[in-house]
Amino acid sequence: MAIITLTTDLGDKDIYQAALKGSIYKLLPAVNIVDITNNVAAFDVQQAAFILKNSFYYFPDGTVHLIGIDTVYNDHTKFLAVKYKNHYFVGADNGIFSLMFKETPEEIVEINIMQDLKFLHFPLADIFVKAACHLAKGGKLNEIGIPVQDIENKMNLQPVIEKNLIKGVVIYIDSFQNVITNITKEFFNSVQQGRKFVLNFKRNETINHLSWHYNEVPVGEKLCLFGISDHLEIAINKGNASGLLGLNLNDKVIIEFQ
Repeated sequence: MAIITLTTDLGDKDIYQAALKGSIYKLLPAVNIVDITNNVAAFDVQQAAFILKNSFYYFPDGTVHLIGIDTVYNDHTKFLAVKYKNHYFVGADNGIFSLMFKETPEEIVEINIMQDLKFLHFPLADIFVKAACHLAKGGKLNEIGIPVQDIENKMNLQPVIEKNLIKGVVIYIDSFQNVITNITKEFFNSVQQGRKFVLNFKRNETINHLSWHYNEVPVGEKLCLFGISDHLEIAINKGNASGLLGLNLNDKVIIEFQ
């Protein structure tokens, strides 16, 4: 069965998510719709990119990922369908693709499907759905769009090395209130080279040991580890790290090597 995933900021309270799913089922009744999340903060391209880039590869090859972030029509934003690592992505060219992909996609087209006039304010349930269903049925990219080379470029904020320090920032807070930084395991290991370290963050809090799992410390104690995203996390075992430690998006963290 074909799979279409949804990553949107539509939420759960309004009619928009239902309209989107109903539009998909109307065109392709025999499809498996999987919600990655519909609770991305409104228009937050960075958050959506982080979630999708760390989850899409768990799905089978050929999965179509429909991205509903900042998709309202304007004269300057193209709608794209992209093939990357044998997955398909349909979304607005608002920088999200450059934030998600490490390598150049295998194929990119600007979607040229005609829009139904009754969906002028909601192309997500029209143009995006038609493109996603076409691909889920095994259709080719060049049948729904014109090949393009360039996409809107946005850069993820990268950690900085200064002498024996790594300076990073908080880029995501998950539903358990674990605090995720922009420091990847690969980056950390390349700088650490076996040295001891101290992780410093707000309120003069420190951690000097990497944990393998959350239960490695007693309940209520803080820890740091590389989680499922391979980014450095600050957590409290069965606790609210963001609230209790006062850590929020874009707050600085510093790792000092000894």
